[in-house]
Amino acid sequence: MEVILLENIENLGSLGDKVSVKAGYARNFLVPQRKAQMATADNLAQFEERRADLEAAAAAAKAENETRKKKIEALGTVVITSKVGSEGKLFGSIGTSDIADAIIAVGGVVEKREVRLPEGTIRTTGEHVIDIHLYTDVDAVITISIVGEE
Repeated sequence: MEVILLENIENLGSLGDKVSVKAGYARNFLVPQRKAQMATADNLAQFEERRADLEAAAAAAKAENETRKKKIEALGTVVITSKVGSEGKLFGSIGTSDIADAIIAVGGVVEKREVRLPEGTIRTTGEHVIDIHLYTDVDAVITISIVGEE
């Protein structure tokens, strides 16, 4: 099924691209979320009329997220305290919601879904470099320092 993308979608395409996706992905996610529309002749014509507005909205969103990136990276190292046993192993783990809450507590603006932990939750003390995916092609990097409390 062919659709026209109305915004940049990671690993799929950018604004205005005509891509072929599975029917279920288009019907159940892309179209209801207004991220794409079916690639018919009428929709192509409507898209070309609205292209400038959509590109301006995408540029504004990217600029807003660039400023968020600068604010997040300006925070420096964020400290999280957690209960720890011997050998620096945590009781439990530090996940995306814990990291997002710690960044918000020191003045950053981030959502849980934006925090990326490709290696899973953090289970040891020390400093960890965390990627935060804010927008397409806008990623912030922040250092999390996990300090144990006996």
